Amino acid sequence: QVQLVESGGGLVQAGGSLRLSCAASGRFFSLNAMGWYRQAPGKQREWVATITRGGSTNYADSVKGRFTISEDNAKNTVYLQMNSLKPEDTAVYYCNARVTTVIQTELLSWGQGTQVTVSL
Repeated sequence: QVQLVESGGGLVQAGGSLRLSCAASGRFFSLNAMGWYRQAPGKQREWVATITRGGSTNYADSVKGRFTISEDNAKNTVYLQMNSLKPEDTAVYYCNARVTTVIQTELLSWGQGTQVTVSL
């Protein structure tokens, strides 16, 4: 089992910044990648950014240049620094983690989500 706990969401004005955190805990063999998705009201969940254990990062075009994903391997924590926020960034942000379990299976786990609201 892997538990993911997100924090850092809130209300911010357009142009402002927020930093989201997601800490992974539980028993697993290895934490292979972590990422962020978001879901706005009435829309499908969309991918935002991913970081692998080796530090490789990828971003959706809509956030490239504004958001930065990073990790603290010692804490099994991933961060999403969001700058120059726009109203269209308003969504529930979900963290996920891809792990190899102790019985050598692959598992994808999701956090409970944290609300980010960007006002004009």
